[in-house]
Amino acid sequence: MKKIAVFTSGGDSPGMNACVRAVVRTGIYHQLDVYSIKYGYDGMINGHIKKMQSQSVSNILQRGGTILKSARSEEFRTKEGRKKAFEELSKHGIEGLVAIGGDGTFTGAKIFYEEFGIPTVGCPGTIDNDIYGTDYTIGFDTAVNTALEAIDKIRDTAAAHDRIFFVEVMGRDSGYIAIECGIGGGAELVMVPETTTTIHDVVKSLKGLRKSKTSSIVVVAEGDEEGGAADIMERVKSEFKGEDKEFKVTTLGHIQRGGSPTAKDRILGSRSGMAAVEGLINGQSNCMAGIINDQVVYTPFEECITKSKPLKEEYLRLQELLSI
Repeated sequence: MKKIAVFTSGGDSPGMNACVRAVVRTGIYHQLDVYSIKYGYDGMINGHIKKMQSQSVSNILQRGGTILKSARSEEFRTKEGRKKAFEELSKHGIEGLVAIGGDGTFTGAKIFYEEFGIPTVGCPGTIDNDIYGTDYTIGFDTAVNTALEAIDKIRDTAAAHDRIFFVEVMGRDSGYIAIECGIGGGAELVMVPETTTTIHDVVKSLKGLRKSKTSSIVVVAEGDEEGGAADIMERVKSEFKGEDKEFKVTTLGHIQRGGSPTAKDRILGSRSGMAAVEGLINGQSNCMAGIINDQVVYTPFEECITKSKPLKEEYLRLQELLSI
């Protein structure tokens, strides 16, 4: 293998640039020609391919987002679109790919490999920490710390006015951001997709805390089965009629995706990028380079896509125990 290319796809996450940097410099260290593909699979189809040098990735380690951009590609979902992408890669003699992203990225890479045989190794880039085959995903730690900083500030104003705040964080299918923010931010209640918490449960819990606490924080993962934080807040509020209690809601949204990555995400991105390139060199393909128990592990894309990553039972117990 002499030529490889790297791209980012799907939602951006802090630490992706550290991963891109590691891919480029690891490849150059091993005397490979390394190319970048801008705008993910869409850029692959449209030929946004450029040869990289070591200095091409200077001064990006501390930046959020991704210098390679990201875009959805409906065309890549078609056989004709993937054929165009293969033809563009062939023009440059590219023999291997490093795909930085999540489930959707890996699904595309798996299909592309099965159809055209270009070896691909993935790096887990998503703030949700919902990918099987790695303890943590690139961007998760930064997202948690960003949300936690906001929750700390919300706690100040909640306490000052004796208010109950419902704070919505990202996590459509995974409650990892919510549960870690809940534990780290001292939330009275956390609502996540993995467990069932009814409106009745929330009301009962908040009313039970009135004797010991004058303000409360409820952290809600956006994918909770009861709905978003705003809807949950209104339904809970209706159960407190006649009581002198004020309710507020804050949706943190895409602020969680941005910002300078933490040291943990920079190191994770760097390790994943190096492992992906060296995996390609050593014959790995159609898999993701993850970190489990501080060791590099290559997990087939099929498992990354089809297997779910359960929320740690210890975290759920810890949240319940500490919220009294």
